[in-house]
Amino acid sequence: MRNRAFLFFSLVMPLTLLFGYLGIFGRGRPQALPYLLAMVLAFTIMGSFWGLSVQLVTFREQGILRRFRVAPVTASAMLASSLLSNYFLTLPTIAVEFFLCRFVFHMTGLGNLISVFVLVTLGTVSFASLGLIVASVTNTMQETQIINQIIWFIFLFISGATIPFPLLPGAVQAVAVFLPATYLVSGLQRAMIEHTGIASLGMYVASLMGCALIAFLVAAQLFRWDPETKAPRRAKLWAAAAIVPFLLLGAWETLNGDLRAHAMKNLRSMREPYSLERIDH
Repeated sequence: MRNRAFLFFSLVMPLTLLFGYLGIFGRGRPQALPYLLAMVLAFTIMGSFWGLSVQLVTFREQGILRRFRVAPVTASAMLASSLLSNYFLTLPTIAVEFFLCRFVFHMTGLGNLISVFVLVTLGTVSFASLGLIVASVTNTMQETQIINQIIWFIFLFISGATIPFPLLPGAVQAVAVFLPATYLVSGLQRAMIEHTGIASLGMYVASLMGCALIAFLVAAQLFRWDPETKAPRRAKLWAAAAIVPFLLLGAWETLNGDLRAHAMKNLRSMREPYSLERIDH
């Protein structure tokens, strides 16, 4: 409640988007609800990117981190506790979204809940860790907000989280396959609509896990306790290492992946619902 940015991006905006998407685009079409819910879930998870980056910079500018420094706490422990608290604060929003879809909008199926849970967990940690990197390489709140807005805009509008991926221009799709948000959205849609098991989402899971691990390690290396300590120029080069897993995955997807095919099939499910026989085949 003290962090209004976190409250807005993790609760207010996702629920507003949920009622907007399901109330306008899903009205009278129950088969469209899993597709739209997957987009809202991805949006909710990506909200962690804003919340933790703003919080860390605020704590540093106000001298709060300097007080923690006198305790026997390492930078890794500070960041890990932030990720853990952010994760447990995100789960209730996810649960509320499922509850509303089931009992207010009458969504019949819940998808593969194990796959959804794994993707939510890895996605929340990944995007929160990326937010911590932004907070580590920026020196002021104004700089943080500018960089956040640029990255957030890219994640939001060319990943399929707001505009369905198959409706994007071909050139935009070619760029989108290199973004972590694209695999989060696509993975959630496959879990919700196709009931895809976690084993069949191995590439998505591995990429998100790799991103989370690398981003956390980079953020821990670049962590600064004092506002007077400026981020070195090499910090931005370190930050670029977090996107390595998605550069590799994007190259593989461009050559022989099937993300586009699944994205088109799932978009069609809004008009033609999946049956169990179709899912099995």
